Amino acid sequence: MKTLLKSVSVAALGLAASAGIATAQDDQLKIGMTFQEMNNPYFVSMQEALMQAADAIGAEVIVTDAGHDVAKQISDVEDMLQQDIDILLLNPTDSAGIEAAVRMAKEAGVIVVAVDANANGPVDTFVGSKNRDAGYLSCQYLAEAMGGEGEVAILDGIPVVPILQRVEGCKAALDEAPGITLVDTQNGRQDRSVALGVVENMIQAHPNLGGIFSVNDGGAMGALAAIQGSGKDILLTSVDGAPEAVAAIAQGTPFIETTAQFPRDQVRVGLGMALAQYWGARVVPSEVPIDVRVVDADNAEGFSW
Repeated sequence: MKTLLKSVSVAALGLAASAGIATAQDDQLKIGMTFQEMNNPYFVSMQEALMQAADAIGAEVIVTDAGHDVAKQISDVEDMLQQDIDILLLNPTDSAGIEAAVRMAKEAGVIVVAVDANANGPVDTFVGSKNRDAGYLSCQYLAEAMGGEGEVAILDGIPVVPILQRVEGCKAALDEAPGITLVDTQNGRQDRSVALGVVENMIQAHPNLGGIFSVNDGGAMGALAAIQGSGKDILLTSVDGAPEAVAAIAQGTPFIETTAQFPRDQVRVGLGMALAQYWGARVVPSEVPIDVRVVDADNAEGFSW
């Protein structure tokens, strides 16, 4: 299956490259991408990769930031449709709430590819990380680092599908460690300052806490500050692979692991899938899962998105 997906992706991107000449001569290809937020290095790197790819094929790009407001995201898509986009790359802030925008885009003849998080409605292709695997690997790593015993807590986030899947995977891993007890789950909203206060309260409420799993690296950095401020021996794992998190892991802090995603690859493959359909491919995968990778002290130094 991996070989097939690689072949499809390479073929799509090859078609995109060859068709770049055509777009220079004919009407310019117009790509719209709406992000759930841009106050996050993860999505910033995704945007950078999109702009580089679009520049290589001579396409125009319109980018919007929903700021986690689904009403704004729907309005942004409406504006893009008014500007006659050919392709919509959609990073939904609310998978169910954005369905109306997906249907509007399809009715306008636009190719819709969801990236990082899927969306309800007639999406052509979804390209996203294996989020359940990411949560599972991080919490498996945490349980093993704790020697299979002790109390752990989950620093949750905004209830979008990728975050829910990470928590699901984490709990599955913890269930396989009978000596590990999940004592608390609280929402840090994937935000450093919010997570700092939440984790301070967690530590105070659970004096025997030995480990914390954060659903993303932004929250994890707040959790790390709370752990270091407490002076307690609490281990921390997370999901994302953000540069700041990787640096903290390399420095030997209580932040011992992050399961890295590949945002640049997601948007590149997503664009490739859209271009394949735009230039005539009739059979394109409805879903393309992107692998994740454990990053710890052994490989953190050389890792980057």
